[in-house]
Amino acid sequence: MGKPHAFQQELFSSIRKKLPVHLSLADELADLLNVSADSVYRRIRGETPLSSYELTIICQRYHLSADELLKLKNNSVLFDAPGLNNDYPDFAGYMKAMLEQFHYFGRFKKRDIFYLCKDVPFWYFFLFPEIAAFKVFFWSRTINNLSSFANQQFSIECHHFEECFDLGQKILQMHNEMHSVELWNLESIHSTINQLSYYRDAGIFKTQSDFSAVTDSFLKMIDHLQLQAEQGLKYMPGSEVKQGRIDFYVNELILGNNTILLELDDEKIAMITYNILSYLICNNEKFVTKTFHAYNNLLTRSALISRTGEKERSKFFNQFRTKVTALKIG
Repeated sequence: MGKPHAFQQELFSSIRKKLPVHLSLADELADLLNVSADSVYRRIRGETPLSSYELTIICQRYHLSADELLKLKNNSVLFDAPGLNNDYPDFAGYMKAMLEQFHYFGRFKKRDIFYLCKDVPFWYFFLFPEIAAFKVFFWSRTINNLSSFANQQFSIECHHFEECFDLGQKILQMHNEMHSVELWNLESIHSTINQLSYYRDAGIFKTQSDFSAVTDSFLKMIDHLQLQAEQGLKYMPGSEVKQGRIDFYVNELILGNNTILLELDDEKIAMITYNILSYLICNNEKFVTKTFHAYNNLLTRSALISRTGEKERSKFFNQFRTKVTALKIG
C-alpha cells in the first residue's frame, strides 16, 4: 500500500462498512470535515490527499486503527473505551451513555446481539422496579463508591431511582427490537444473589419488607425470562406486543466472561467488559472474527432451551428459583 490513493481507498472502504446502508459516505464526511461535497469526492477518489488532521479525526470518529489500514503486522488492537475520561456524577449518566449506544445500534437494519452471560445482562434488571432500584443502589454505593450513599440503608420508599428506571425501560425497548442469542450458565445469577445476601447480613436493607420486595421482584424477573425463552420472543412485562427473537442457550460446564458481540448490517463488533460496569469496544477484523469463533464454538456445546427443550428449560429456571427462594428463607 505504497500509493496515497490506495491508502485512502482502503480507509473509505472501511468507513463504508461501518455506516448503515441508508447513510451517504459523502454526506457523513462533508459534515465531519466541514468541507464541500466536491472536496469529499476528490478525497474519496484519491485526487486530494488527506491531511494528518483529517486522518486523525476520521480515525477517531469511526474507531479505526492506522496500523491496520497500513497493514502493519503486529498484535496491536484498537479499542474504544466509552466513559474512560468521564466520571459520571450519578448512575443515570452511565445509563444515558448506554442508551446512546443502543440508539447507534438502531440506525442499522440488521441488528443481532450475541451475549455470553457470566452475569444477568444489565438491562433485564429493569424489567421490574424493585430489583432495578436495588441494583442501581448497589452499583452506586458499592461499585462506584459514591459518597452520597456511603452511610445509607436501602429502602424501597426512599430509593425509587425513577430516572434510572425510565432509562432502563428505554434501553430494554431498544434491546428487545434486536435479535438476541444469549448463552447462560447456572452461575449467571450468583453475583446478584451474593449481593442480596451480603446486604441482608450487613444490615444494609432498612427493613425485612424491603428485602422481601426485592427478592420477590427478582423472582418475577426470572419468571419473565422463562416466558421469553418459552416463546422465543422478547417483550415488556404486561405487554401483548412481541418484539425481537431470542435464542436462549445454556452451558452448564463453561463459565466465560461478560462478552457482547454485534452484527450491524455488514459490521461486526466485540464488546468486552472490564471493571465490572465498563466495557471496551473493538471492530478489528481479526480480533472480532476470533471472538465470534470462540462464541460459536461454545454454542455448539450448549443446549438450546428457547421454543424447544421444555424439560431442560423448566429445570434451568427452577434451579434459579430455588437459589433465590433459599436466600429468602436463609
